[in-house]
Amino acid sequence: MSGSVKSVQNKQYINGAWVNAVDGAQIPLINPATEELISEISFGNEKDAALAIDAASSAFKTWSKTTPYYRAEILKKAADYLRQNLDTIAFDMVLESGKPLLEARGEWTVAANLFEWYAEEGKRAYGKVIPTNRVDKRSSVIYQPMGVIGIITAWNFPAYNPARAWAAALAAGCTVVAKPSETTPLAAYHLVDALVHAGLPTGVLNLLIADAAPVGEAMLNDPRLKKISFTGSTRVGKLLMDGASRTSTKLSLELGGNAPVIIFDDVDVDAIAKAASIARFRNNGQVCVSPQRFYVHKNIYDQFAEAISKYVSALKVGSGFEDGVNVGPLITSKQRDSVVDLLKKAKTENATVLTGGHFPEHTDKGYFIQPAVVTNLDQTSTLARNEIFGPVLPLFKFDDLEDALAKANDTEYGLAAYVFTNNLKTAIQVSEGLEFGIIGINEWAPHGTELPFGGWKQSGQGHESGSEGLYEYMEKKLISIGGI
Repeated sequence: MSGSVKSVQNKQYINGAWVNAVDGAQIPLINPATEELISEISFGNEKDAALAIDAASSAFKTWSKTTPYYRAEILKKAADYLRQNLDTIAFDMVLESGKPLLEARGEWTVAANLFEWYAEEGKRAYGKVIPTNRVDKRSSVIYQPMGVIGIITAWNFPAYNPARAWAAALAAGCTVVAKPSETTPLAAYHLVDALVHAGLPTGVLNLLIADAAPVGEAMLNDPRLKKISFTGSTRVGKLLMDGASRTSTKLSLELGGNAPVIIFDDVDVDAIAKAASIARFRNNGQVCVSPQRFYVHKNIYDQFAEAISKYVSALKVGSGFEDGVNVGPLITSKQRDSVVDLLKKAKTENATVLTGGHFPEHTDKGYFIQPAVVTNLDQTSTLARNEIFGPVLPLFKFDDLEDALAKANDTEYGLAAYVFTNNLKTAIQVSEGLEFGIIGINEWAPHGTELPFGGWKQSGQGHESGSEGLYEYMEKKLISIGGI
């Protein structure tokens, strides 16, 4: 066993109790930095999903009638619990995901902030009174909880991804059937633990560590489950869209990304390169909004390539528990092999690897890849067309503003994009011309707890975070009274 697991559970949480999977199945949880066993965890299926939906449906009758102030007290207590236990829960996140301890602590801090944000935002689900064209008529709009919500989240941010959806749904008065990734369940255990300590009533939130396919089918087939919020691949998102027609299940989908970065020739090249080397390899590039396709003006391309290679080659790769580590392992051997295959394909297309792209010499275990910078690429290349989701930074040239926009928009994805320039006119023109839901101008973090997060095109539908995230879990109702 690698390290001491500090999580208190390894089971499902259904109807207010920690229980084994109905069929008694278990799967191993592996430390991606050492390839050693962390723990055996309970692993459910559609039978467990049915029990969870039953519990959530029953609990909705009372939870939906509580006041937002009552719900807020529970969410705030959960936020406090997470902050008080930050060292313990950050330790487990490093253990199961491999990310550096500093990143784990930061993610848990944001997760706590999300619980607190929605505790307060739930009190502000305002309706409105609408003046009508008749003196004997009064019309108003109110918002009410949607019902039972299925929330399926990914492994790359095992606390942040669930927290932003769970908190919003609970604040709105909905009950939840949650299915986090079986690759990173410890974070979900801690989130449930925080809500239980905060006094969350029985059945309001139910946790499944289970096979995604049968659980997704169970959710789509049950009319009591009103919506699925999904964070994951575009491929699975399309399957959910197809299946949602069965019972008119609503969807929020945060899918893939292939974020362009447009760097004009009026910037401080060295400063941008240094910052980019950190931003690109945050969480080992396993980030849906990760800056991926770097389009650099032809006048500074060679200078930027030299600078970024210098900074990337200096990044420290290793266990997230080691001091000074910038880049941990990829989450699984499958994910590592996927990135290796993309690099191999790029090399057959005559791409040039300026630095990295190999297994680190100092590690004989773990799913590590030395961060890579790749050049000699065009719009048809593998690294331009695919979401990499790993530690590879591809460089492309552009000639002028129109060329940059055309190349940046040349993708099926539309989640995030980044622009670096000191020209206000350029910044406005490019930000308005980019076909993406989130635009960062001269910054690498254009998202936040209070800001709407969502994509265009095949990067999804709906929004998380901000006030928009709350209304994703509420139904709008018009009430019109006549004959007054």
